[in-house]
Amino acid sequence: MRNAFEAWAQRDGHIVRRREDKPDEYLVFETQRRWVIWQAALAHGKTAAATPKSSTKASPKEVATEPVRASAQKALQGGSDEAAMRNRVLNEVLDAFSDLDDAAGIEGALKVIQSLKKKQKALAEDKAEG
Repeated sequence: MRNAFEAWAQRDGHIVRRREDKPDEYLVFETQRRWVIWQAALAHGKTAAATPKSSTKASPKEVATEPVRASAQKALQGGSDEAAMRNRVLNEVLDAFSDLDDAAGIEGALKVIQSLKKKQKALAEDKAEG
């Protein structure tokens, strides 16, 4: 994951040198900030992918045919669902970080990440209850 981020960051013109005293952190603040955002987007995307898409109750017969139906739909739809989900997740993360000002620093980014996690948890609980 870090290699993919660093390749992207270098293509985007960021310095990816790490601190000698803390090798998990980048030397340049903006690169460190983008690394935190990158991780948040990936974590948010994983939780969005894990949430079930339908919340309706199904009969036992329908439940038995669900895997077959799901695999057939995946074959037909291909990557369009995945692309739509990636776009939705990216837009959610970008919207959350767009309200963050430059003075907020890493603490502000961490607050945004926590709010995204709380929002995703609340959505998962609502779907579990419904």
